[in-house]
Amino acid sequence: MTVEQIGQLHRAREAAKESAKAARRLAEFLETAPAGPDDAQLTEFITLLAREEATRAERDEACASAGYQAPSVE
Repeated sequence: MTVEQIGQLHRAREAAKESAKAARRLAEFLETAPAGPDDAQLTEFITLLAREEATRAERDEACASAGYQAPSVE
């Protein structure tokens, strides 16, 4: 394994951790969210969802750079 490959794998690991953390934050918010959110709750949800989507994209890119890609499930 080259130094570059080790670095790519490290970045993929860190990106996966950040993605999991963002997903947990979203899940925790939804655990206590009321039915029919007010404007502030909806704003928080949108912010958490955007962060989760961004970290998932970063994780996918980092994993692909490290050679970990799955074929499309479609």
